[in-house]
Amino acid sequence: MADNIKLTDVLNWLNEKQAEHIAVYDVANNCSYTDFIVVCNGSADLHNKAIANHILLMAKKSKYQILGKAGLEYGQWILVDFGDVIVHIFRQEKREYYDIDQLFSELTEPIKEEKDL
Repeated sequence: MADNIKLTDVLNWLNEKQAEHIAVYDVANNCSYTDFIVVCNGSADLHNKAIANHILLMAKKSKYQILGKAGLEYGQWILVDFGDVIVHIFRQEKREYYDIDQLFSELTEPIKEEKDL
């Protein structure tokens, strides 16, 4: 993880906007479309939008290619795709409802996890 500068940058940007319960899954050996999946949540829709807008702005400043984004208009579940790093930003209730951490845990254990859910 330490040698992936893009992942390190994304984690720093999430922390700058106080993203909560950050988990990183290294799925490179089990997934054909990405290397890392980052899952986090914010405290409200507006917080999630602020987190997403911040990482999008910082990614553009860092000249990282953004392959896709979804969910910004609602803020319940936002996805930002950098290719080798995919970020999911949830409302806590949606994260629990979809049990996304369980899904990714079936592929691999989290390599970084802040605060148990």
